[in-house]
Amino acid sequence: MSTSKPLANPADAFLQPNDGVAISFWIISIAMIAATVFFFAEASTVSSHWKTSLHVGGLVTLVAGVHYMYMREYWVQVHKSPIVYRYVDWSITVPLQMIEFNLILKAAGKATTAAGFWKLLLGTVIMLASGYVGETQAAAKFPGFAGGMCGWFFILFEIFGGEAGGFAKDCSEAVATSFNNMRMIVTVGWAIYPAGYFFGYCLGAVDDVYLNVIYNIADVINKIAFVCACWSCAKSESAGKGSLLAH
Repeated sequence: MSTSKPLANPADAFLQPNDGVAISFWIISIAMIAATVFFFAEASTVSSHWKTSLHVGGLVTLVAGVHYMYMREYWVQVHKSPIVYRYVDWSITVPLQMIEFNLILKAAGKATTAAGFWKLLLGTVIMLASGYVGETQAAAKFPGFAGGMCGWFFILFEIFGGEAGGFAKDCSEAVATSFNNMRMIVTVGWAIYPAGYFFGYCLGAVDDVYLNVIYNIADVINKIAFVCACWSCAKSESAGKGSLLAH
């Protein structure tokens, strides 16, 4: 027999008009789902070698959309940062985003290697594992922060100076522009997360309310805008190939 007691105010279990954080979770969860539908639909309008890139991009926003539904409910019910949900989300979406760097170069005809992806995946694992053990207090918070930064810097090195960065220099204007936009998102957009970890968790200088709103806005840019860069490239390249075939 259940021993749970009904809430004093049943409305507290639902979205409140004065809870800006919960509203941001709600908006972004729907935005992620809408983006997923868009990317999967657009995959049918590009050349065959670009379809995989848009399908993977759609998976990024789909996974994020599902996790945001759980995160918004966690916030409404508990009013604390959904740390575990965020890291579960990142553990799937970030590797998919790393795959996009290889897919966009491969679609552009570059002879990318498996090693290039595995290096990016290694950086991802170090970054997320270190951050997770630090934020969940499984390890000391400052070493966790340092390990996460090392993983992130390794990713940045690979996409700017490693195999991926080298191939991007000789691509078409559309591919080069999209690739540059993607790595700028990884550089500038992703900087919000270690900043939040340091100022919010390590120093305790940022309230969970502001921190989660900032994280939510960052996820819109770092996921939807990231995949939009891939989509823009796929459309431009496909249109170019189509015009050449027409002639």
